[in-house]
Amino acid sequence: MSPNETPKPSNFIRDAAIEDLQTGRFKGVVTRFPPEPNGYLHIGHAKAICLDFGLAQEFGGRCHLRFDDTNPTKESQEYVDAIMRDVRWLGFDWGGHLYHASDYFDRLYEWAVQLIKAGRAYVDDLTADEMRETRGTLTQPGSESLYRNRSVEENLDLFERMRRGEFPDGTKTLRAKIDMAAGNLNLRDPVMYRIRRTSHQRTGDRWCIYPMYDWAHGQSDSIEGITHSLCTLEYEDHRPLYDWYLDALGIYHPRQIEFARLNLSHTVMSKRKLLTLVEEGAVSGWDDPRMPTLAGLRRRGYTPESVRDFCERIGIAKADNLVDVALLEHCLREDLNKRALRRMAVLRPLTLVIENYPEGQGEELEAVNNPEDPSAGTRKVPFSRVLYIDQDDFREVPPPKYFRLSPGVEVRLRWAYTVKCTGVAKDPRTGEITEVRCTYDPESRGADSRGRKVKGTIHWVSAAHAVPADVRLYDHLFSVPKPDEAEDFKSVLNPKSLEVLTGCRVEPSLAGAAPASRYQFERQGYFCVDSLDSSSARLIFNRTVGLRDTWAKIEKA
Repeated sequence: MSPNETPKPSNFIRDAAIEDLQTGRFKGVVTRFPPEPNGYLHIGHAKAICLDFGLAQEFGGRCHLRFDDTNPTKESQEYVDAIMRDVRWLGFDWGGHLYHASDYFDRLYEWAVQLIKAGRAYVDDLTADEMRETRGTLTQPGSESLYRNRSVEENLDLFERMRRGEFPDGTKTLRAKIDMAAGNLNLRDPVMYRIRRTSHQRTGDRWCIYPMYDWAHGQSDSIEGITHSLCTLEYEDHRPLYDWYLDALGIYHPRQIEFARLNLSHTVMSKRKLLTLVEEGAVSGWDDPRMPTLAGLRRRGYTPESVRDFCERIGIAKADNLVDVALLEHCLREDLNKRALRRMAVLRPLTLVIENYPEGQGEELEAVNNPEDPSAGTRKVPFSRVLYIDQDDFREVPPPKYFRLSPGVEVRLRWAYTVKCTGVAKDPRTGEITEVRCTYDPESRGADSRGRKVKGTIHWVSAAHAVPADVRLYDHLFSVPKPDEAEDFKSVLNPKSLEVLTGCRVEPSLAGAAPASRYQFERQGYFCVDSLDSSSARLIFNRTVGLRDTWAKIEKA
C-alpha cells in the first residue's frame, strides 16, 4: 500500500478471507455472484455484487457470474440478459467465467444416484401438503415418510423413471435421508428433485425433473472451485444442509459465509413483490425509474459510481438494519455535483417581459457549465426581451422571507442582469397572472450589482430560443419507510410518486441531448434524458434527485 493510499475498511468477511489464506485453507480467493434469473436485479443485489467482485479483486482472485437456473417456470432469457447488463453497468466483469447451474444437471443427477446408492436419498410419494404436515415444528420433531425405507434398488429404479417422465408432475420427489428430528428444519429430509414438465430456456425439454436450489447451489460452488460462498443471512440456516451435501458426496468443500442483506427505506426488495407491481401495472415495468431495480435506477439517472459508493459506505454487517434511502440519494448528489453539466430549465413557465429591453434585439451570455469542474468550460445562452421564468419565482403578494420576484422588488437573472418588477398582466376572465413586466439595468450584466443588495437569483430561458420538453418528477415509490410492514404493501404506494409536466421549456443547448445524459437544472435538481421515450421530436427528462440533501443534514445533527 502506498503512503497516500487509504486503507480499505475491514469487515468480518474480509478478515475470514485473510485468515483462510494465512492458514492455507485456500490458496486464493474465488467468489461467485449466483442470481436466479427470475427477475431484474435491484439495489440489494448491488451490495452483493460489490462484495463478491470486490473481494475477489482485492485478493487478486476471480469472481464468477453463475445463473442458478433450476426453476424454469419462473425464469427467462430476458432476465438473464438484464442481469448481465446490470453487472456490467456497475463496472464489473466476469471475464470467461460465465456459468449456469443447468451446465451441471448431468453431474448433479449422477451425484443424486450416488447418494441413493449410499442409502442417503430416497424417492418419496408424499404430496407437498403431506410433507408440510409431517415436517414437524421448531419444537416438535417431524415424522418419517412411509416411503423412507424403500430399498436402494427400488429408489434407483423410481428415480430413473422420474427422469424418463413416467410419472405426473408433483407425484414423486427425491429427498435426502438425513434426520426428521433435527433441530434445523432444513435437515428434515429436504427435497432434492421434483417432477416439473416445463421447457428450460437453456436445456429445452431434455429434463422433466429439476434440482432444488439447495441441492444445486453448493455442488455448483464445488464444481467451480469457489472458496468463499457469500450469502445473505436468510441462508444461515441452510448452511448445515450446504455442508451436509458436500460432505456426504466427499467433494471439494467451499466455505459459506452469511452477511446482512440490504434493507432500504421507502421500498421493497422482494422480487415477488416487485414482479407483482409490474404485472398489476402499478409501475411501467422493471425499469420504471421509481423501482429499486438497477435498470430503474439507471433509467432514472443514477451513476454506477454513486451506487458503488453507497455500497461501500453501508459496509458489511452480520445484523439486519434499515438504511435510509437518503444516504443513497446523498451519494448520488455528491457524484452528480462533480460531473453533471449545469443547464437552465423552466418547468412551469411564466412569461417575463423586459419593457426597456429593445424589441427585436438579443445577445449571448456566457454561463459556466460546472463550477466544480473548471475543465467543463462555458457555454453561450441566448437572452432576449421576452423570457420564461418559473411560476414559483413570482408572487404578487409575497410571503415573509420571499427573496424572489414580486412587485417593486429586484432580483438577478442567472448569468444575466438585475430586473425589477413593474407590474403584471392578468387573464380578464380568471384573474390568473399571464405575464410579469419588469425593467432591467443594462449596466448589471454578469455578477455586477453595482453595490445594490439583490437577495434573490432566479433562472430563466429566452422565449424565442427555448426548447419544449416534458419532465417527469419522480419521488419515492412508497409513502412510508417500511412498506413491508403494511398489511398490504400496495396500500402504501405513494400516489405522488410521479408527476408529469408538459409544456416545460429548456435552454437551446439541450436540443440535442443524448439519451441517458445527465444535467443539473439550476435551482431544480438533477435530471437525465429518458433512455427509452425521449427523442429529438419530443424531449423527455426524468428527475433523478432534488438538490436538497436530507442525509447531509442528518449527519450534521
